[in-house]
Amino acid sequence: MAERLEILKTLGDNTRYAIYLELARSVRPLATAEVAETLDLHANTVRPHLERMRDLGLVEVTTVSTGSVGRPQHRYALAADAPSLGLEPPAFPTVTRVLLNAAVTAGVAPEELVEAGREQGRTDFARRGADRPADLVDALEGELEAFGFDPARADDGDAVTIAFTHCPLRELAEAHPDLVCAMHRGMVEGFLDCGSGAEVRRFHPLVDRTPCQVDLVRRAG
Repeated sequence: MAERLEILKTLGDNTRYAIYLELARSVRPLATAEVAETLDLHANTVRPHLERMRDLGLVEVTTVSTGSVGRPQHRYALAADAPSLGLEPPAFPTVTRVLLNAAVTAGVAPEELVEAGREQGRTDFARRGADRPADLVDALEGELEAFGFDPARADDGDAVTIAFTHCPLRELAEAHPDLVCAMHRGMVEGFLDCGSGAEVRRFHPLVDRTPCQVDLVRRAG
């Protein structure tokens, strides 16, 4: 009871509670600067609140190297055993797991999930409508960001590589990479098929030597 009371007292602070909500809603870990920007706060204001919640076991931190000069970046997410406080996660992860297990039991082939993914990719492209960037690669990057893949992009002339620095389906992909990565590949291909300007040259699944990224080639529109 004392621990629960301490948690409630900690989240009784309006700023801290707003930060907690942002982490609860996010599909991927967030950097201090991202939380600060969303809530229109200074990073120095957000940082001690995040550390306080980490000390209490509400959030956990991972360290990500930026690959450049400077300190590694800390990213925060709700701890796996953090009390829900009425903010239970949506049912989608559970439903996805059930459907994936059903696909495995039914002997669904990876290519069937590629095609299902393409159909979803085409649907996602149409859903974006006028909010979709004119540049197809920009649009795909935004779509991957929305799904929680935290894309990192490298352009080299007509060649573009987008790495998935965070996979919201990581647990499922580790169990069934042939199916989950096939579905993701299809979603990317279907999205690009609806526009002009880029196509998939190679999709790197989790088990690839250079995993979790897609190589694109730009085409004249």
